[in-house]
Amino acid sequence: MQHITHKIFFGLIVIAVIILLEAGSWKDSISDSTHAGETKKQQMKPKNELLPATKAEAQVRARLLHETIHGSLQVMHRDFFVEDESITIPSHSLEDVFKELERTFGVKVRWLAVNAKAMNIDNEAKSDFEKSAVKVLSDGKPEYEMLADDTYQFAGSIRLPSQCLKCHLPRRTSNKDRVAGLVISMPLRKQK
Repeated sequence: MQHITHKIFFGLIVIAVIILLEAGSWKDSISDSTHAGETKKQQMKPKNELLPATKAEAQVRARLLHETIHGSLQVMHRDFFVEDESITIPSHSLEDVFKELERTFGVKVRWLAVNAKAMNIDNEAKSDFEKSAVKVLSDGKPEYEMLADDTYQFAGSIRLPSQCLKCHLPRRTSNKDRVAGLVISMPLRKQK
């Protein structure tokens, strides 16, 4: 029963993210991008009119996405992570949502290790933006952002409370909360 509830909850989160991103215009994008004959590369590129036009619009979208994903992660851990049962960890489940966001909207989302050792080396900072974000989030700031080359980048903190540390940091010497990050990048709409 709990597994079915998890699937229903996860499906509702996916729907909420899509609604928050485009408030209805996503239907046309999805149906238009799946026409026969388009290459995979063409399907991966979002329509220009779906991209945010300004930094302010990108900020709003990034903050909505961050809160949706952060809240989803916290609730899934609280409600569905049961000891001694083998289930997929919530952060890994959300990576399927990340792939869909990139395919449909050109929004790239990824986890970022901040002040706890990365469980997955793919989550370590790679770019200069991510390295700067790690420093800022480690200092207790809730977010870090940058606009460069018509791309808006946002990093928001993800709280790792003490109950999360048994998996995320099993060899810790303190139970103080740690921080991970969520990086959201999106191209800005080209101005005509």
